[in-house]
Amino acid sequence: MFEHCLYFNTTALARVVEREWAAAFKPFDLTPPQAFMLRLVLSRPGLSPHELASELTIARPTATRLLDGLQNLGFVERRQAEFDARHWEVHPTAAARKIQTALHAASGEVTQRIQREIGKEHFADTVRKVRDVCSALK
Repeated sequence: MFEHCLYFNTTALARVVEREWAAAFKPFDLTPPQAFMLRLVLSRPGLSPHELASELTIARPTATRLLDGLQNLGFVERRQAEFDARHWEVHPTAAARKIQTALHAASGEVTQRIQREIGKEHFADTVRKVRDVCSALK
């Protein structure tokens, strides 16, 4: 009935992959959205909450909630920007840096497992097509 429905099929896929990444990030006490935000903060310290939201394609209030959770867990800190006291930057803490390698490895293991199941080429093609559709619909 829904084999040609973009909404139904992308949402079904999202639920399946959500379970995979939720299991991968559970040992860190992180949800997938928190873990991906933390990975971004670790790779690009000093981004503003607005920039984080934009990079992750989420609403700013959602980014704020994720940052609050990460701050409560002791993984990020907000600092006033040196160039303007009205702006804030997000930086990883020592606790975040301590789990960085394991966090990346956990995500990589999920990616590799899915690639083994569906094939690397099919995986890459699917990711590219989903990104293209997302970009076109923005």
